[in-house]
Amino acid sequence: MPVRVNSVEKILDQYYGDIDMGRRGSRHRKSEDDEMSGGSRCCFGFMVFIAQILLHGVVGLVLFWVIQYHSKPDKAWPFSWKTDPELEFNLHPFLMIMGFIYFTGQAMLMYRTCRCCRRIWSKLLHTTFHLLAAPCIAIAFVAVYDYKNDRVNDKNSPDPIPHFYSIHSWMGLTTMGLFALQFIVGFFSFLLLLCCESATASFRAALVPIHSTFGITTFVMAIATACTGLTEKAFFSLSVAYSKWVPYFMSKVTKNNQFEPNNALQPLSSNPYTDDMFWESMTINVLAAALVGLVVVMPILVLHPKFRNRPQRIITVTHDRYG
Repeated sequence: MPVRVNSVEKILDQYYGDIDMGRRGSRHRKSEDDEMSGGSRCCFGFMVFIAQILLHGVVGLVLFWVIQYHSKPDKAWPFSWKTDPELEFNLHPFLMIMGFIYFTGQAMLMYRTCRCCRRIWSKLLHTTFHLLAAPCIAIAFVAVYDYKNDRVNDKNSPDPIPHFYSIHSWMGLTTMGLFALQFIVGFFSFLLLLCCESATASFRAALVPIHSTFGITTFVMAIATACTGLTEKAFFSLSVAYSKWVPYFMSKVTKNNQFEPNNALQPLSSNPYTDDMFWESMTINVLAAALVGLVVVMPILVLHPKFRNRPQRIITVTHDRYG
């Protein structure tokens, strides 16, 4: 029998999403999204504020770290492409943070913060941020690949590093694979929405929870990969000095001079421990802590049912018994 929906229900269906109308009979369908209370709104606004601070903070910290501690005095720009392996490597942490953390994080927040516009605009913004993330990730991967091939030692002799030997590189490959899969599936689903919205409604509705779960999994994997990469770089660049910031800090606080800066790098080096080593260690740790903060905040914003952007509604679908 033909299915009839009154004009009000048609408007609600068009605005809020897809409603499966294949079943016959009279039924009530309650949305999974509950209207937010005042307390939920305050909590939601506060957590979005914290998320934005952390997202912008990690970008600022990684840029500060690269410029302050891994640039060269004779170079005006801390990045390079194909000319200086050390400066080319700087593209890797910066662009990976931009692509995997900042742009992907903003893409996920679009579904929660764009509450006053139609869903199609939220999806367009979501797709745009992922389109911005993809080239960042690709360029960052090429940069570290070139660095390992073109690396030279202090005597300017070739000193390449093996590829894909570390836990960080294995996790990075896995994360890039998840991101590529998410991007292809999401873009394919978006094209289906534009081409044949009604015919693919049930398929896309079934795809939403899977896409959301894999999206947040990819984001968490990216943060875990970034933290392992920061630790790896800290041990490469600071050696045993990385662990010396604790006694150095305690000696400054207590002023008991039990820490001897000149012996901090013994027995691997005779170089003295400097303030730059201390502050680079602190920068790396604060950057990692901000990334861990995003692991806590972002899944709650994306997955908690109280923070979804559509109010509770009941839609009645009836059929015309007499055709």
